[in-house]
Amino acid sequence: MALFSIKNIRISGVAACVPKHEESNYDYNWISETERKMLVKTIGIEKRRIASEKTTTADMCYEAAVKLLEELNWNKNDIEALVFVSQSPDYFLPASSVLLQDRLKLPKTTLAFDVNLGCSGYAYGLSVISGLMSSTGLKKGLLLAGDKSTSSLNPKDKSSYPLFGDAGTATAIEYDTYSSKMDFNLQSDGSGHQAIIIPHGGMRNPVTEESYQEEEIEKGIVRHKRNLALDGLEVFNFSLREVAPNIKKLYEYNSTSNDDYDYFLFHQANLLMNESIRKKLKIEPEKVLYTLKNFGNTSSASIPLTMVSEINTQLKTEPLSLLLCGFGVGLSWGSVALKTNKIACPQIIEI
Repeated sequence: MALFSIKNIRISGVAACVPKHEESNYDYNWISETERKMLVKTIGIEKRRIASEKTTTADMCYEAAVKLLEELNWNKNDIEALVFVSQSPDYFLPASSVLLQDRLKLPKTTLAFDVNLGCSGYAYGLSVISGLMSSTGLKKGLLLAGDKSTSSLNPKDKSSYPLFGDAGTATAIEYDTYSSKMDFNLQSDGSGHQAIIIPHGGMRNPVTEESYQEEEIEKGIVRHKRNLALDGLEVFNFSLREVAPNIKKLYEYNSTSNDDYDYFLFHQANLLMNESIRKKLKIEPEKVLYTLKNFGNTSSASIPLTMVSEINTQLKTEPLSLLLCGFGVGLSWGSVALKTNKIACPQIIEI
């Protein structure tokens, strides 16, 4: 099990950006009104933000980064690392991170690369950039995490279309020998990769005419092979099977318990799934934060977006002990225990 600690790194700020355009699941006319009401009650998602055709994940992450750098008053020439976590890059190549380095006017001495992860991406991304900076002594870095998941959805697929929203985030990371350590437990199981997949479009199954031929999977579920396919039952079973043990192992590793954390920020999958995990871990409801109702499942952006949305003032004004956990596509999952201390946290940006 990939249990480890990273020292000398702190989070200095978090920012989030979402599209202005909003869609309500109560207006999702592909299914009946009765089904809509039951769906909202079960998954907990009333509204989602949908990016325009021309807006990309990188655009949203860029706006979040600009605002965060402004609030921190960082000199861009001091930034030495940029990591972009997303499964919806601007191009197949080049890497979006490199484009963002130029767009943000960061120095050419900045290292930049992409990480292709979704639901677990923020936990993994924190480990990648923090571990890199801790081991090398790089002083300042940016972790940009987000997804434009709605671009891969079919409106005629009730199993996925009402779930996902779009968002981009930026997290400022600093080398600090006085900071508290971060503890990680990261895991993966590729045998479950079919549970959340876009079957065509990569090198395994290149795009052909067949890629866009719609197929009725079952009543209310119509999609083609360039759409995201989601096996909800398999993902639900995976999450209940793996997430709680992962967190419990982290507790054993760092000698903590539920009582040691002010808040728990889980990937915003759906209400039934997340509440089932909360109950398995016996966490008090008031400690588990949600943005599902207003933003839906925003993939790799969901944890930092929830931080900015739900505990903005506390992040800015007091020290907090947080447990973050992402789980889903891959299958991939991981948790991280960390402390923040009066960090920059601007209000959510809309574009």
